[in-house]
Amino acid sequence: MHAGVLVPVKAFRAAKARLAGALPDDARAELAKWMAGRVLAAAAPLPTFVVCDDEAVASWADAQGATVLWRPGLGLNAAVTDGVAALAEKGVERVVVAHSDLPLADRLEHLGDSEFDSRVVLVPDVREDGTNVISLPSGTGFRFGYGAGSFARHVLEARVLGLSVEVLHEISLALDVDTPADLAQPPVQEVLPAWLRTNPGSPR
Repeated sequence: MHAGVLVPVKAFRAAKARLAGALPDDARAELAKWMAGRVLAAAAPLPTFVVCDDEAVASWADAQGATVLWRPGLGLNAAVTDGVAALAEKGVERVVVAHSDLPLADRLEHLGDSEFDSRVVLVPDVREDGTNVISLPSGTGFRFGYGAGSFARHVLEARVLGLSVEVLHEISLALDVDTPADLAQPPVQEVLPAWLRTNPGSPR
């Protein structure tokens, strides 16, 4: 298998805490689930793998046709690192790691292309601070460093490993949703289900 998509998914009810002032708990959980569904759909026709430590997420992922990689108590960076290693053992040569909060995601297949060879491909967020998507050879021992400033850390990690870096700026993958301001972005509002749409900073 040449490429697969790995999506780390946090417990839906624990996700998007910074949206608490804009959406009630149930709506935040549904938003998280809806966005994760968009990302899985965008992965087609590549096989999808969901790394998680929540039973509700695991059941949902299984119903979506994704393979569940159960990694309890590891935290995001260790869970992704372990997930990539597991896919390498399965014979997956390139792994596309995509965050689950990308409401505009419409395609990921191109990031698994063999044309990238040994390169690490990074898709940063709109602020070029975080790393929304990363595509890399699975057997490099790459160490993930998500969190504030992860884009710079991932560029440095690739160079330390002697891997060339390609940066792609794709708005469909660069817009993530963490804050009410993110949720209020017009392109995000256009794709949200009607019941999730909100005025900037406040729920309808």
